[in-house]
Amino acid sequence: MRPARFADFVVDIVKNDPTASRVQTLAEAGDTTHPCGVVITVGSTQTRWQFVGQLPEGAKHDTFTDEPVTGAPVPAGAAPQAGDDPEAWFAAALAHAECPEIAAIERWSTRQNPSSQKGVTVTFHNGARVFARAF
Repeated sequence: MRPARFADFVVDIVKNDPTASRVQTLAEAGDTTHPCGVVITVGSTQTRWQFVGQLPEGAKHDTFTDEPVTGAPVPAGAAPQAGDDPEAWFAAALAHAECPEIAAIERWSTRQNPSSQKGVTVTFHNGARVFARAF
């Protein structure tokens, strides 16, 4: 899934989540610096997410078609909660959507060598990835 289609997917799942009060693309929010992403408001906390994609191994930008490849979705787990930190909330929202294109969701703060930057890596069944960085 390319970042633009991922952004549309995120907007669709977040607008239906009862804990989110607002979601819009970065462009709709007036951000012209980051080409792709969303702004999500949960409670009084607004988080901006930038999306950067990585094609599957061996794929070329000029010939890659973003055709969905499906498989078993990641386990849904608990629904996102209003009190979750933004990274945990975003990962839970993605998992709870049970999208058959998503093969794995990795929170950056819970890695063996955690990053100080909050974010999520979403790996798809076709081998593509989206890196969602909170800023």
